[in-house]
Amino acid sequence: MENRHDIRSTSADDVAVESAVLQHVLALHPTTLTREEIVLELGGGDDSFAVRDAVERAVRDLAACGLLHVTDSLVQPSRAALRFDQLLGE
Repeated sequence: MENRHDIRSTSADDVAVESAVLQHVLALHPTTLTREEIVLELGGGDDSFAVRDAVERAVRDLAACGLLHVTDSLVQPSRAALRFDQLLGE
């Protein structure tokens, strides 16, 4: 464990997946995605438990902080997320 700085923490992995999910949902807006579609598209066809769990946690956490709206299995960006994305693009 000499290279502890090279080891990515679980928290860093979660942040990376949250970022990927949010960017993906924003990029495809106004298309509405299902959780299953996000898992398959971000996992590159790998729908293993680890990939599915990481995406599910990311969707849950992004919805909890108001960046995603989740209805049943449909996922959409919130108005706040859309406006932030618009501000970054200008």
